[in-house]
Amino acid sequence: MVSDELERQIRLQMAFTPTAEQAHAIATCCRFLTCRDGRSAMILRGSAGTGKTTVAGALVRTLAALRWRVVLLAPTGRAAKVFSLSSGHPAFTIHRRIYRQRAFTGVDMGRFSLNNNLHRDTLFMVDEASMVANDGFNDSPFGEGKLLDDLVRYVYQGENCALMLIGDKAQLPPVGEAESPALADEIIENYGLNVFSCDLNEVLRQSQSSGILWNATMIRQMITHDSMTRLPKIRLHGFADIAVVQGDELIEQLSNSYSEVGIDETIVVTRSNKRAGIYNQGIRARILDREEELCTGDMVMVVKNNYYWLKNDDFIGENRENDEAEDINRPMDFVANGDRCRVLKMRNNRELYGFRFADAVLQFPDYDDYELEATVLLDTLSSESPSLTAEQQGKLFEGVMEDYFDITLKADRMKAVKTDRHFNALQMKYAYAVTCHKAQGGQWAHVYIDQGYMTDDMLTPDYIHWLYTAFTRATEKLYLVNWPATQLDDAPQ
Repeated sequence: MVSDELERQIRLQMAFTPTAEQAHAIATCCRFLTCRDGRSAMILRGSAGTGKTTVAGALVRTLAALRWRVVLLAPTGRAAKVFSLSSGHPAFTIHRRIYRQRAFTGVDMGRFSLNNNLHRDTLFMVDEASMVANDGFNDSPFGEGKLLDDLVRYVYQGENCALMLIGDKAQLPPVGEAESPALADEIIENYGLNVFSCDLNEVLRQSQSSGILWNATMIRQMITHDSMTRLPKIRLHGFADIAVVQGDELIEQLSNSYSEVGIDETIVVTRSNKRAGIYNQGIRARILDREEELCTGDMVMVVKNNYYWLKNDDFIGENRENDEAEDINRPMDFVANGDRCRVLKMRNNRELYGFRFADAVLQFPDYDDYELEATVLLDTLSSESPSLTAEQQGKLFEGVMEDYFDITLKADRMKAVKTDRHFNALQMKYAYAVTCHKAQGGQWAHVYIDQGYMTDDMLTPDYIHWLYTAFTRATEKLYLVNWPATQLDDAPQ
C-alpha cells in the first residue's frame, strides 16, 4: 500500500479532522510504515492533550482493519491496560513479550533470557516509552539489564519487523537517567536505525476547557522554555476538573471519590514512600475502617519483583507468532514491582524467622482480574523503606537456611532456600497512596496530589517533571492537597 492511501485510511479512523500537526504526524507514520528500509524506527512524541493517543489509536485500528500484524506493548501492566482500552487492541507488558524464563533450577532460578522473535512483517508499538530504561542494573534478572537494548535487539531479530515508540518526554525519565532514552532520536539512531520522528505540542481546542490539561501544558512549557525561575502557579478559576482540598476536607472528599468512581479509580500521589505510608494508614483507619493489618478488600502494591509464584504455570515466554489468545488467558509471567492487586481472601497468619506472614488470594485488576494464591510478607506493608532492607533480607535468608541444615550438600541447601515459600513471600505495601514513579504509566479518574512543603529554593527540573507527570495521571478530576496560596493563580481567565 502506498503512503497516501494508508494516510487516507488512518484519517477515516479518526472521529474528527486532524490538526495540521496531527496530519504531519500521520504522514510521517505512513512514510515510516511504507519505507522499504528493513532497519527503520518511528518515534511519536506528544504532550498531554495534543491527540497523541488519538493518532496512535487510529493507526492501530487502521492496521488491524488492513490485517497488518501489530503487537502493542507498554512498560507496566497498568500502562498496557490503558493502551489496550484506548486502541481497542490487546496490549502486553514489554517484559512478558521479549523475555523467556530460564529453567527454574539452580543459579538460573528467576532469571529471564531474551526471547527469539519469530514474528515476521510485524510492527511493535510501545506506549509510555518515556519509562523504558537503558541504564544497566547489575542485579537485573532480565537479559543484560538494559531494557531498551534488549527491546531493539528483540524486534529487529524478526523478519521485516519494526519498532514504534510513543511517549511524552516531559514525564519523569527512568530512575537514574537524565532523559528518556527511548524518545531521543540520536540514541535510537545509534542502533543503526533510520529514525522517523515527530512531535505533537499543540493542545487541542477541546482540551483547553480542562484545567488538568491547561495547567499541565503550562508546567510543560516551563521545561521546554527553560523558564524555571519560580514555582508554577496553578490556575483553578473557570475549570470544573481541578480543585484544592484542605486537610480538614480530605477524608470526606476521598470518601466521595471512593463512592463515585471506586477505590481502583482513585489514587493519592506523593513525593516520598514515607508520605505515602502516612496516607495509606490514615485512609485505612479513617475511611475504610480497616482494623486488621491486612483485610479482604484491601488494595496493595507489590514492591519487589517476584518470580516464584507463577513458576508452575505453563511454559513461560513460549514463542508463538499468534499467541495473543493464550497471553490473555495467562497474562502474567511474574509479579512485577508496581503491580497493584486486591486481597480476596486471607488465612493462616503466622510468625516465622522474626517476620510475619499470611496466605492470600490476590486479584490483579490490570491483568484481567487474574487471581493468584501466594504467601505474603506483612512486615513491608507499613515500613518506610521501599521493600525489605538488605539487613532484613539477610535475616530472612539465614532464618530459612536454618530449616534446611539437615541437607548435606550446600548447593542443594541453597536450592531449597531459594524455592521456599516464605523466602519468596510477596513484599507489598498498601496501594491507596503511591509515589509518582509508581503511578507513572497509569491513569485514574480521580487523582489527589500532595507535593509536600515547597519553596522556590526547591525548584528543580526533577520537580517540574514530577509535577507534570502527577497532573497527567488524572482523567476526570484532580485534587491538590493543602496547596499553598502562593502557588495558586486566582486571576479570572
